[in-house]
Amino acid sequence: MNHPAASPAESLSSRAVSWPQRVAHIGMATCLAVMALAVFVNVVLRYGFASGIAASEELSRLLFVWMVFIGATAAYPTGEHMAFTSAVAQLRRWPWVLSMVTILIRVLVILACGLVAHGAWAQVVVGLDSRSVVLGYPAALLPLPALLSAAAIGCMALWELIRHRPLDLGHGMEAE
Repeated sequence: MNHPAASPAESLSSRAVSWPQRVAHIGMATCLAVMALAVFVNVVLRYGFASGIAASEELSRLLFVWMVFIGATAAYPTGEHMAFTSAVAQLRRWPWVLSMVTILIRVLVILACGLVAHGAWAQVVVGLDSRSVVLGYPAALLPLPALLSAAAIGCMALWELIRHRPLDLGHGMEAE
């Protein structure tokens, strides 16, 4: 059966979503839904009944941090992070240079992830002995997603480096 060639936008939207991506999307949607509900209820209570829920701000802040780092981790394998693909795409004429730049980029990503993970780990350790003011959760839960995200992205970049995966230069023409 012959299928017509799909446009890049169609192929991107019809691409099969893996179970980790699905879990990440569900996690981000859950964080966003709980944040929106908590803030909405707090606004209604505050302006409608001159009261409020003190925990809603703390809960929203915690969920926002988790949502951002879940999203950053989910964006890496799909090539959705900001990149200067138009600059690197000029190197297509010299495949060996593009290969060396790809290795350099992956090594820099791994090093940056190592630095973020190291700093986040230090904050997790500090936060183990303290609790949030209102909800009382361990303060280590705030830097924990940075640690997990850095570790996951670093591992993905290392895997791409080992497998000699070429850079995704398909986003070079998109402008927002």
